[in-house]
Amino acid sequence: QVQLVESGGGLVQAGGSLRLSCSASGRTFSTYAMGWFRQAPGKERTFVARISWTGTNTYYADSVKGRFTISRDNAKNTVYLQMNSLKPEDTAVYYCAAPKREYRYEYDYWGQGTQVTVSS
Repeated sequence: QVQLVESGGGLVQAGGSLRLSCSASGRTFSTYAMGWFRQAPGKERTFVARISWTGTNTYYADSVKGRFTISRDNAKNTVYLQMNSLKPEDTAVYYCAAPKREYRYEYDYWGQGTQVTVSS
């Protein structure tokens, strides 16, 4: 059973930074891509960033490009999302996601989410 547990959310002022972590368990970590998504109040869940199984390839939503950085530590079974220059519109519940299949980017497993609130 794959389990994903996010941490690191909180309340921060606009312009500040947070680092989210997602700890994965239940299977080999290093052969699976990982992703971050977010859901703002009253809106659908949207893609934020993804990282390949080796960590060499990353991709970002336009809204966070240049401000957020996704990374992973395969020795720790953990993926991170460094968020800088935060804006009030970044306020959302942030979810870590993992695919069921190796070397793919379709996401089947989700964490419980961590709240990020950015005050103006």
